[in-house]
Amino acid sequence: MAKDLFQSPDYFQLDELLTEEQKWIREAVRSWVKKEISPIIEDYAQRAEFPQHIVRQLGELGCFGPTIPVEYGGGGLDNISYGLMMQELERGDSGIRSTASVQGSLVMYPIYEYGSEEQRKKYLPKLASGEWLGCFGLTEPNHGSNPAGMLTNIKDKGDHVVLNGSKMWISNAPYAQIAVVWAKDEQGAVRGVIVERGMEGFTTPPTHNKWSLRASATGELVFDQVQVPKENILPNVQGLKGPLGCLTKARYGIAWGTVGAAMDCYDTALRYSQERVQFDKPIGAFQLQQKKLAEMITEITKAQLLNWRLGVLMNEHKATPAQVSMAKRNSCEIAQAICRDARGILGGMGITGEYAVMRHMMNLESVITYEGTHDIHLLITGMDITGFNAFK
Repeated sequence: MAKDLFQSPDYFQLDELLTEEQKWIREAVRSWVKKEISPIIEDYAQRAEFPQHIVRQLGELGCFGPTIPVEYGGGGLDNISYGLMMQELERGDSGIRSTASVQGSLVMYPIYEYGSEEQRKKYLPKLASGEWLGCFGLTEPNHGSNPAGMLTNIKDKGDHVVLNGSKMWISNAPYAQIAVVWAKDEQGAVRGVIVERGMEGFTTPPTHNKWSLRASATGELVFDQVQVPKENILPNVQGLKGPLGCLTKARYGIAWGTVGAAMDCYDTALRYSQERVQFDKPIGAFQLQQKKLAEMITEITKAQLLNWRLGVLMNEHKATPAQVSMAKRNSCEIAQAICRDARGILGGMGITGEYAVMRHMMNLESVITYEGTHDIHLLITGMDITGFNAFK
């Protein structure tokens, strides 16, 4: 079993911009990843199995809903701390970070932001601790980038609503106790409903044969005449601003997380280039390899600074969804490129499970697509700067 020797790159001394608490939080998650994730993740990815035992550990570590107030079981932390946590988790594996992102940003956040006080008290503490796992249902088989076309619907039946439809590509679904589901009511308004496992007609078939996020649990949500009590409807939001607000929160975490994957690949490639000898010297002494490594650290540094600034704006409640989109797209793009170059530096060893590079590469193929594809985020930026909507 290879030892986790990761050393975090900080070319522009970004640590000087962090508080002592932020650095302590980052170190706590980094240490946990080295101890609990790095030794097992390759095996779980090879077997396409989700390490379910880590859910409780993530709760104890405070990675579920770190910005949710303490009174509901959250950490009450700032957004930079949240970003650093996601960076360290994805440095271990994108699937592990996805588990935390979904739980905190797509399940706990909407219950806190859009839910009733009763819903907050009922669900948030159990989700924060990891006693319960949650999932988020927005994407449908025929409606991914265009959620407004969703077919999943609820019909009023007096003291309850009847939910019909399906969702797919849902992280955490096979193991989730609850699902925050977005559906259209009879007036065509998008509403959020909390669906609990055990409700008749609610099933979560798993998704098999994935080449990406293999250590993450993915599934469908199927609703066949599911009776949902009206007290499970999120009362404080209607329309797509509800799910899109959740996605903004999650995309922010992805912006930080994917830089973690890039950092891991860079660190691996740098160390390998210093140890691997060809033509009587380390390959890191050759110009072409130095070019690749220099470009990697440059892009990582730019992304680190962009994410830090975005975190400051998030803390000041000044960040816009378009700014978050830019950061998510940028981080995913540079991480993909860095993983590819790192694989090249490692040569044939880069495709083996002895190193994490190929696993990161495969994972990022999902991350660059979910919660807004590369092209969608480009169009969000384009609309923001020109004022023209290219989606229609």
